[in-house]
Amino acid sequence: MRRRDQRLMIIGVAGAVLVLAATLTFAGLRDSVVYFVAPSELSTKAEAGQRIRLGGLVVEGTVHTDAHVTTFSVTDGATEVQVRYEGLLPDLFREGQGVVCEGEWMPGEAFHADRVLAKHDENYMPREVAEALKERGEWKGQGSP
Repeated sequence: MRRRDQRLMIIGVAGAVLVLAATLTFAGLRDSVVYFVAPSELSTKAEAGQRIRLGGLVVEGTVHTDAHVTTFSVTDGATEVQVRYEGLLPDLFREGQGVVCEGEWMPGEAFHADRVLAKHDENYMPREVAEALKERGEWKGQGSP
């Protein structure tokens, strides 16, 4: 085998290894990426069974707790989505305040959250929630998030 052919073979093998490594990396990241959506974007941006973060304001009068299961609605001012959460809610979870719920959504069912994040002081609003509320004209906070 000529020296030139050996170099081409080494470059080809190295390229194949790089393509395989990149493919495995992106496949691994795909499962761990969680996208944020507002309630009005849920049906258009999320796929059934996809893990997502749903953010908005907790609708007043919609929080109901039965044993360890809590249901409530989240809104961005345009659409409300019912959320079902099993477990203890954060101490700062309240009606009328911003939350981010992480879980899976199936069309025609409530959003099944396995993690609920509530704002931690009066001046903080999750950035994604604040941006979604600003887009809808529902932002009532001060300054930038």
